[in-house]
This record gives sequence, structure tokens and C-alpha cells, in this order.
Amino acid sequence: MKRRLLALGLLLLLALAGCGAQGGEAQGETGPEDDTALSFTDSLGHEITLDGPPQRVAALMGSYAETWLLAGGELAGATNDAITERGLELGEETVNLGRIQQPDVEQLIALEPDLVLLSAETEGQLALEETLAQAGIPAAYFQVDDFDDYLVMLRICCDLTGREDLYEENGARLQERIDEIISSVPDGAAPRVLYLRAYSTGVKAKGADTLAGAMLEDLGADNLAEGEGASLLEELQLETIVQLDPDFIFVTTMGSDDDKAMEQMEQLLTSNPAWASLTAVQEGRYHVLPKDLFHYKPNARWDESYEMLYDILYGGENG
Repeated sequence: MKRRLLALGLLLLLALAGCGAQGGEAQGETGPEDDTALSFTDSLGHEITLDGPPQRVAALMGSYAETWLLAGGELAGATNDAITERGLELGEETVNLGRIQQPDVEQLIALEPDLVLLSAETEGQLALEETLAQAGIPAAYFQVDDFDDYLVMLRICCDLTGREDLYEENGARLQERIDEIISSVPDGAAPRVLYLRAYSTGVKAKGADTLAGAMLEDLGADNLAEGEGASLLEELQLETIVQLDPDFIFVTTMGSDDDKAMEQMEQLLTSNPAWASLTAVQEGRYHVLPKDLFHYKPNARWDESYEMLYDILYGGENG
């Protein structure tokens, strides 16, 4: 919870200062011919200056495509996960730019976008920085690991589109609700949780550097993989899990094949008789979390994610 309070303080400073090292509010400037120039700082510390509100925007991650739409913008191009994973309804004129890891550079440049939204965590997209710069295409990199990061990106996008009303609807309103939920956490509560991410090739314990992990921390949970069970971050062992005996176990799946991910859970953990001895399993506190709220960035549904976790951890209504 301390991490989130610090992040909220940073967001306030960014709003007051106009921009900052991790992204901030876009600022209007008057150009030599009275054109409105807009500038902001992205997550890599790059200062981006645009001649005016961007009209042809390409997004190389589905969640960023959705954020731009939530800010009232339109998309000239987007990667295919915008449709396959997020189910966005894009117009026929929106060009499919391929996979997140390897977007179609030729098609991207052919679009002649006046702004490209990219992932600061994807190697294939980081490699595009010089190419786009040589083509004279503004490229803004974002890293959205938690709700506060989402607010920063949404703030920038709404400033670029001029839609303050959509920031209030899709950002500030959520923040108010999330703050209510967090404030409802019982004093002194610290349920001991184990958060696991299942892949088609294995299972790993995760901490607060993930979407669900950050939310669990905000809600006062004691993530065992960041404390007495820190060894689980390096090597997942059922023996250690049994010794720790967490109050709650949460699982999210990653990748395109959820069935294979859950097969790994069964092969490595749930089929073992020792798994059934866990208190969390015996008392029905083993939860597979929905992917759209806890693996994909929930964007305008972030408050739903917090509320679901709160109800699991503490039960009943809140706020």
C-alpha cells in the first residue's frame, strides 16, 4: 500500500509539473505560426513534441490501442492482439500491424502515422526506435505495470485528444472507487497469499511487479514469495508451499493456450496429494483469476479487478 501511495504522490507531482521522468501531462505550446504544439515525456524519459493533436495514431499493443480509444482517439493501425485478445471493434480502415513482438514495420511506416504508441518492455519494439526516428515518426514508449501507470498514460492520451471528460470517466472515477476499496481493508489485516502464474511450459511464483501482485499488495496481502517464501521466486517447490501453507492461492494463466497452462498446474502441483492438504485448497481459497482482469491490463475495468480481489480476501461489500 505504501508503494501505491508513493505512486499517487508522483502522479500528482506530474500533473502539477506538466511532465516527468516517467511520463506526464501533455503541455500546449504556441509555435511560430500559432499552431498548437504538444509535448510530453514517455516512460523512457523521451520528450515527445507534436505539431498538434495527433490524427493518425498507431498502437503496437492491444491495451495501448484500447487506452487511446478510451481517450477519444481513433486508430490508423494496431497489432492483432487488439482484436484477438481484447476484442476491440476497429474500423475497416484500421490496418493490422501483426504481432506485438514483431510488428510489420513496412506497413507501419506506410501508414505515415503522426504518433506511434509502443511498449517499453518489448524488445522487438525497442528495436524500432531508431528506424522510426529516421522516418520522422514520433514514437512514445509506455510501461504500464499497475493502475497508477495506467493513469499516467491515460492522462497523456486525454491531453492529446483534448477529452478531459474521458479522463474523468475512465481514470479519475476509477481512482476514487479503488481508493474506497483500499480504505475498506480491515486494520491489521494481512492475509498470507501465494500468487502463481501458469504458462504452457511451467508455473512460477510472482510478486508485486505484476498486475495481480501489485493489487494484492495494495489490498494489504502478505505475498509469501516476497517474504518468508522468497526462494519460490527462484524455484517453485511444492514442499516449500506446504510448509508455508498460505491462506489464499491465486493463479493467472499466460499465453494463448490456457488449457496447456492449467495442465502444467496439474502436472507440477495440483495432482500431488500434498496439494490437497493445503489449508487454502481444503477451505476453497484456491482461485484461478480471470485473464481479462488480471493478466491483460484491465484499463477502464481496473476497479472491477480490485473489487474482485477484495471480496475474495475479505468477503462481502466494501466502500
